[in-house]
Amino acid sequence: MQHVKGIHKMPLLTPAGPFCVVPANAAALLLYRPAALPAPHTELQHRCQPAMGKIIFYEDRGFQGRYYECSSDHSNLQPYFSRCNSVRVDSGCWMLYEQPNYSGCQYFLRRGEYPDYQQWMGLSDSIRSCRLIPHASSHRIRIYEREDFRGQMVEITEDCSSLHDRFHFSEIHSFNVLEGCWILYELPNYRGRQYLLRPGDYRRYHDWGAVNARVGSLRRAVDFY
Repeated sequence: MQHVKGIHKMPLLTPAGPFCVVPANAAALLLYRPAALPAPHTELQHRCQPAMGKIIFYEDRGFQGRYYECSSDHSNLQPYFSRCNSVRVDSGCWMLYEQPNYSGCQYFLRRGEYPDYQQWMGLSDSIRSCRLIPHASSHRIRIYEREDFRGQMVEITEDCSSLHDRFHFSEIHSFNVLEGCWILYELPNYRGRQYLLRPGDYRRYHDWGAVNARVGSLRRAVDFY
């Protein structure tokens, strides 16, 4: 087994676990995936299904005061409530945004009750837009240590609570989200600033709205863990 910049480079013929590390410029890649995932000939199919969800925003803590129900993406919630101090998610996974048009600090919420904004790690009672995250039957993401998909690459199909401990990455400069939606956290153990990564290419950290390339952990956007 070779070591490249402190990152374990897995032999192509003996992969193990839901992760592998390969050179980004390799002519041929053999990427391991758990047996539960579909066969390779089906993996390019788009498996995101239409999302069905319901979320209720309350102006006061403990689900009190004026409230507003929502079942789809909404780019501007300002006309419906002036502040948000508690939330009940009846179904689906949601990303809440501090500002209109899906901007500002982001907060990932799955099914459950949140009696005050600290429960979703909110910094204030300002929620101005929301996005319903599509359901996906499988998740797959490639992370790169450099911009424009250069440097060492890791493919992940499961949550990772510490990218530094597992891969010795403290910064990640580009992503390729192949399947499902992911939540990126600035700190390990799913803490710090959050960013929604939908299927697509992210060539540099500005593309996912971050101010730097610091990434501590990654989590699949699913209802239960």
